[in-house]
Amino acid sequence: MSDAVLSIRNASKTFGQRQALDGVSIEVGRGEMIALIGPSGSGKSTLLRSISALQTIDGGAGKIEAFGAPVQENGKISPDVRKIRTRIGFIFQQFNLVGRLSLFTNVALGSLGRIGALRGFLGLWPAETKSAVMVALARMGVADYAAQRANTLSGGQQQRAAIARALVQQAKIVLADEPVASLDPVAARRVMEALRTLNHEDGLTVVVTLHQVDYALRYCDRVVALKAGKIVYDGKATGLKRTQLIDIYGPEFEDVFWEEAPK
Repeated sequence: MSDAVLSIRNASKTFGQRQALDGVSIEVGRGEMIALIGPSGSGKSTLLRSISALQTIDGGAGKIEAFGAPVQENGKISPDVRKIRTRIGFIFQQFNLVGRLSLFTNVALGSLGRIGALRGFLGLWPAETKSAVMVALARMGVADYAAQRANTLSGGQQQRAAIARALVQQAKIVLADEPVASLDPVAARRVMEALRTLNHEDGLTVVVTLHQVDYALRYCDRVVALKAGKIVYDGKATGLKRTQLIDIYGPEFEDVFWEEAPK
């Protein structure tokens, strides 16, 4: 894929006797929105954390690149990974905000890669950062809460602030690890719509892990399914069949899928 912004080749990861990733290869094109699905323990989060070098893959032939530059290979993190990370935003399941700090400050922290840690520690935010923070908060619908401590807000509001932080970071890729797992259905829908809007309007590449198959089919054009560390489906969301989903999740899938599954 000539316009690939992420390239994962033959990536494996073991934890003790468990094979979390088993020779995974994926190419992610610029501007794609991809859902990673699969049962618990299938390797979704492991893959996402490996892409951002929050953990290493096993030594050997495995290699991960972002923007054409190596993130890690042969079990070693690239010495230039910090520079690469400035262009990759990571949205965690539990928001990863500093609860005692204001929402404004939490979002402004996304600019540290450009302005330096000392200025951020002292709260000496440039005018450009202040403006970017308020624009990002407004786009996420939480600008009215800019002065509030993060831990006083709902989970959905905090998660949208985490997305705003990625905007201030000026990320070109957003990796979201189960961003709606702890949210109620309305808050979850707002977060997924926010990610889709950034993908459609800003051209951000989005890779999101989801347990909710219906959200994956509704919001993402491409779905990559993992099972026991291996890719078992990679294609259009519209091409994912009921029989494939049953094979991925087991026969109980039909009992828990609350919207009509693909035919």
